Order: sequence, then structure tokens, then C-alpha cells
Amino acid sequence: QVQLVESGGGLVQPGGSLRLSCTASGRISGSNVMGWYRQLPGKQRELVAIVTSEGTTDYATSVKGRFTISRDNGKNTVHLQMNSLKPDDTAVYYCKLNTFGPNYWGQGTQVTVSS
Repeated sequence: QVQLVESGGGLVQPGGSLRLSCTASGRISGSNVMGWYRQLPGKQRELVAIVTSEGTTDYATSVKGRFTISRDNGKNTVHLQMNSLKPDDTAVYYCKLNTFGPNYWGQGTQVTVSS
């Protein structure tokens, strides 16, 4: 069974930074895509950033230049460095793993940006 566990969320002031981490455990293909999604209250979940096992990345326009996604293939871990945070970034952030088989989601971690 594959499980994803996120960490690093919390309360931060506007302009501050947070670093999210997600580690996947279980039997996982070496070729996969890991990413971060977020869900604002009352809205649908949206893509934030993704990274392939080969290192290719893509970002939502709203976070490009402020967020950086990276991964450690040996540890099946993905990180999201979030800088210059805005109140509009407040959401539950979810880690996702895409494989040739089923896709998997983490439980989510709350990020709140407020003064």
C-alpha cells in the first residue's frame, strides 16, 4: 500500500516563507510524477506545481517565481519552497503521486497567511 505524508504547514505573515515536504512510502514505480495541489475554502482543488522523476517542472501562473518544487527520487520525497506568501495563498495543500497504476493523495496540510 502506498501512503503519502505531508508536513511543514502553519501560520505565516504576508511576505514570509514556508517549506512543505511530502514523503511517499510503499511500492512505487521509478517513473512517476509528484506534485502539490491546493484547495481554498469553497473552491475546487487546483494544481500548484508538479515535477517528474526526470526533473521536469511546471507551475501555476499564480505562483511562478515565488514557489519552487523539488524532489529526492531516492527518498520518494517532494518539497515545495514557498516565498513571498500572500493572503490569497491560504489553503489546504495536498501532495499527489501519479503512477502508471493508481494515483495517490496525501491528507493535506493547512497553510494560513495572515497578519
